[in-house]
Amino acid sequence: MSGIVFFRTRDEDRVVEFYRERVGAETWLEQDGCTILQHGEFTFGFCGRDATDDCGILTFYYDDRGRVDELYERFEDRADGPPETNDRYDVYQFFAEDPDGRTIEFQTFLHRLPGESD
Repeated sequence: MSGIVFFRTRDEDRVVEFYRERVGAETWLEQDGCTILQHGEFTFGFCGRDATDDCGILTFYYDDRGRVDELYERFEDRADGPPETNDRYDVYQFFAEDPDGRTIEFQTFLHRLPGESD
């Protein structure tokens, strides 16, 4: 099973380009007025509408801290601050904003996730 998270946006082209060019997402499906993107196993879409959904957080996670640091260099102009360790959730993370003002997070888990092996 899988799922898709959709967001309304007033500027579908600009937001889709941001996620393709800056985040590295790929187009999974193009529909009339909606573009569905995929980044690894994460599938999300943006639909051109008269209002923008800017609540929630799109979180992209990676295998190691080095990759999060690389992404921070790419998103430093949009980041709230440099990556930090969050002991509560056992992650290394930073937050940024997409062109709609929606929060995006880049993180890695500091310890193995359930089901992962060496």
